[in-house]
Amino acid sequence: MSPFEDIRPYYDTEVNQAIREVIDHPMLKAMMNYTFPDKNDEYWKDLLLHCHSIRDFQINFIYPGVKRVLESSSNGMSTSGFEKLSKNTSYLFISNHRDIILDTSLLNTCLYEHGLAMTTSAIGDNLVKKQFLRTLARLTRSFIIKRGLSSRELLEASKTVSSYIRTALLRENRSVWIAQREGRTKDGNDLTHKGVLKMIAMASDENESLLEYFKRINVVPISISYEYDPTDILKMPELLAKARSEAYVKGENEDFHTLLSGILGQKNRIHIHVGDLLTDQIEQIQISVISPAKQLQAFAELIDQQIISGYKLWPTKYIAYDLLNDGKEFSEKYTAEEKAHFEARFHKGVDQSDMVAVRNFLAMYANPVVNQKKLIEKF
Repeated sequence: MSPFEDIRPYYDTEVNQAIREVIDHPMLKAMMNYTFPDKNDEYWKDLLLHCHSIRDFQINFIYPGVKRVLESSSNGMSTSGFEKLSKNTSYLFISNHRDIILDTSLLNTCLYEHGLAMTTSAIGDNLVKKQFLRTLARLTRSFIIKRGLSSRELLEASKTVSSYIRTALLRENRSVWIAQREGRTKDGNDLTHKGVLKMIAMASDENESLLEYFKRINVVPISISYEYDPTDILKMPELLAKARSEAYVKGENEDFHTLLSGILGQKNRIHIHVGDLLTDQIEQIQISVISPAKQLQAFAELIDQQIISGYKLWPTKYIAYDLLNDGKEFSEKYTAEEKAHFEARFHKGVDQSDMVAVRNFLAMYANPVVNQKKLIEKF
């Protein structure tokens, strides 16, 4: 039995049986009717019953579903940097994280369209509590990150995940996607948590430094930018609780509601940028920084620089920055029509008499501008 039994995706030999177990599930029917609106149920059921691998499932069902999402809830997706990736090389993609499902689905769509292998991707177990969602995650080559554990359990679970990531990268030659921090970024500040890097490096060889290991596994940062965050209003209660130093407790079906809103909500334009392979820059950190703790900090900052600089600043970001600062510094970056559209959404979703809410909503959109400005000033 695999040491990753309770976190791994399905093996291809298990795919058809897993599909047969959910073929009549109402959520699968809703997905397939959305993906194939002009076909009857017998059409997609027959296709599914002849599916025998994760790649087949992704290409024949998830890929057309994502294309439908883009058609119905966006004004298109642009990309940059994919030409830097090699077809026969596995990468550890460390990404900013804004949407539960779409971030990885869109990245894999781009990888597929560029003739590159799709990833195995991390997903929190809080998002797959329903058995159907867990089955779907495993069918799309996701591996499970366990949440809410005791310190001892967390250590063991982290070792298992780290070992799984190493196995995927170095033995199976399979790229891996993981977020730069636990959970989505809700305030627009895309910052890498050192704990994530420490967890990944747990699987390094005994006499190998953390940075030596990261050189071996081909780290590439990914920046994903939505013109409109389809879950922006849904993020406000947690942001406000944090601003008021209050505890925030999620509603019973909050994650599932957010998941659906992210997929179906309006996003306008989307951009995915592939950063640089960091091997050479990691080597420079090794040469210039002696302390292991400071090396880790420098590595986290390097990832942040790549993600922040690669983040596409849509007009909404500049509009929010100017509204937040009651100025016109970036007025040439957007039209009056774009500003009016943003303000209409802003006024509809946020109580304008609650200045904490107003500032937090605007900061959610404006912080990527703030962070790019800081980066430019620093270098």
